Parts: sequence; structure tokens; C-alpha cells
Amino acid sequence: MEQNLSYIIVTPYTVAKNRIGGVISRLLSRLDLEFVGAQLFGADEHFASSYAKILQGQSDPKNPGAAALLSNYVLHNIGPTNGRVHRSLLLLFRGEDVYKKLSDICGALYPENISFESLSGETLRDTYADLIYDPNNPKKVKYFEPAVFTPRSKENANDVLRLFASWLPSQQNIVDNLIHEDPSQIERTLVIIKPENWEHASGRPGTIIDMFSRTGLRIIGLKLHQMSVNEALEFYGPVKGALQKKLAPNIASKAKELIEAEFEIKINDKLGQVLTATIGNEFAIDQFEQIVEFMSGYRSTERAQDELDLPGRAKTLVLIYEGVDACQKIRDVLGPTDPSKAPEGTVRREFGRNIMVNTAHASDSPENALREMKIVKIENNRCSEIINSYLEANKSN
Repeated sequence: MEQNLSYIIVTPYTVAKNRIGGVISRLLSRLDLEFVGAQLFGADEHFASSYAKILQGQSDPKNPGAAALLSNYVLHNIGPTNGRVHRSLLLLFRGEDVYKKLSDICGALYPENISFESLSGETLRDTYADLIYDPNNPKKVKYFEPAVFTPRSKENANDVLRLFASWLPSQQNIVDNLIHEDPSQIERTLVIIKPENWEHASGRPGTIIDMFSRTGLRIIGLKLHQMSVNEALEFYGPVKGALQKKLAPNIASKAKELIEAEFEIKINDKLGQVLTATIGNEFAIDQFEQIVEFMSGYRSTERAQDELDLPGRAKTLVLIYEGVDACQKIRDVLGPTDPSKAPEGTVRREFGRNIMVNTAHASDSPENALREMKIVKIENNRCSEIINSYLEANKSN
């Protein structure tokens, strides 16, 4: 069957209530679609009015009031309020029968208000949306919060994707929309949800985001990212020296013991230093290359020079959190590097396997967060590129 691209927009209210993790968890655990892009955005008046106009024209004969309801919501809730934009989240999925699958998991607009007992929690709107009518006027909507938007056909999807294609390139990947009373108290920190969380369809990435939400910090940027070899080399560069300093002497000492026992000879200190500089150092370098391979999908020796900056084959999700003591709050929920030493209830204790395959990375200081954001090019997001490539390939359709 045909592979198509579609989207889900998570509304500002759902983002503000720190429900991103729950939404993503539900989507990833129940869909056989490829998750290909994510971008937080702050819709301006142009985007909101253009999107509302598209929705207004997508009338459904079965639900004639739905288009007006959705269009009106976009104008008053996704667009800016008194000049201040709100955070919305764009998620891109690709696969067969993508429109029906996303529509089914998002759920219908109207059943939510039948009765509390009728709600199953099966769809995203069952769980997060509200549609409440005025008890004195059953035809008048008193309160409406759809939680998510998704199109029900390729035509409808492409209309909105074309809007995103023209609008997203001019937007920042960080939504800086809040003025803090004391900016000096505010930190930003970077989190990477590591490749092992994407090995198979699982709600783990969303669950991890949910666990971080207990900090009360705001997510101000995120993107799906495939780290290049050069990015991995630079990102983990400080670790290389530490590995050599820590591991090389230990491995040399073990090699010395084995050689002396096997050949019944005594290795002096000078030869011991040679073992450290050779066998010990090579072991430490190999450990570092394993980290590079884990994060990018390749060892540095596996890629040609002109391929080192190309996206790797390992998927990660990069998130930027903002708030008071952001670095420490995130690291407290994450837990120490070794999952076996992590306290109960931390991310690494719940999901980590070992010191390297330990679920997520978090910056250890605001200064390192800035360094790491620069390496992974947090301001660059491939969503508009993915959309443009898809629309170009489907021009004749």
C-alpha cells in the first residue's frame, strides 16, 4: 500500500498541562506507523487564521458543525493571546493507511459528552479532550478542548502540510514565549532519550517524558534527531580522556597479571607503562567508539570522511526544559549513570540496562547544556524538510 505522511497537532492546553508524554506514549505503543518528526511551535496570527480557514473548508456531512467548532477553537486558542504565542506540538507519522490510523487513535469529537460512564479512555480525546454543552441549550457548546488535531483524508492532510511547509522554515525550534520575574533564576537543560528506547514500538519515550514532567519544568523545544558520527565524537569528547585515565591502567594491570601467570615471567614497571599505553589505551578507545556507535549507529572508522556529518541511523529525541534549577531537577528524576545504583522511581532505575545503555542523557550544568544544544543543532529541525520532500514526491497525486 501507499506510504503517506500525516500529522497530529497537540493543542496548547494539552502541552501546558504537561500531557505530551501521555500523548506520545499512546501513539507510539499503539501504532505501526513510523514516527518521523516532532517540533514545538508557537503559532502566529497568520498560521492560526490560515489553519482555521483550511479547517472551515473541510466540512463533514455527518458532523456539519465540526468544521466551525474546530476552526473557531484554532482562532481563539492556537493563535496568540495579546501578542503572546502559545506552545503547540507537531508530530509527523508516515505509513500505510496513516489517516485512518491516526484518526482512530485520536478519536471522534462528539461522543465525549454522552456520559462519564461511556468514556473508555481508549482514544486520546477520551482521555484528554472535553466537549460540554450548555444544559439549558443542548445545541450550544459551553466548553470545548479537542486535545489533538489530525486530518481524516490525504487531501485534508496535504492542505495543512503545505501550510507548514511554507511557514515552518521561518520559525525557531525553541518557543521562548514566557517572561520570567527573575530570569537569573531560570536555567535551560538538554535531555536526550537514547536509541534503545526506539528499538521497537513502545510507549517508553512518552513514559520517560511523563516522569520528567513531575519536575514542573516547561518543554520549550524538541526534535527527533539522528546524531552524526562527528556530533557523537564532539558530544562525548570529554568522556574519552576520562575513559583513558580510568580504564587504561586497570586493563594494563589485568594484562600484566595474565601474562606473568601464563609465561611465568616478571614484567617491570617500564613494560607495565608500555601495556598501559598500548593494550590499556586501545581498550579505552574501543569503549569510547562503542559509545559513538551506540549514539550514531556507526563507529568513526566505519564512515568515510565525507560521511561523518551525515545523519546516523540511531534515533533519539532531544528535548529542552526550562525553569528554576532545571539541570538538577531533571538529573534527580533521571538518576545516576549506573542504573543499578539509581534510586527507585528514577528513569534509569526503571528502564536502564547498564552504564552506557541507560535510557537518557541530561546536561549536568547550564554551561554544558549550551554546549550540547550547539552540537545537536537544536535550532535546526527537519520537519519542514520532511514535509517538503513528501509534497514534492506527491505533486502528481
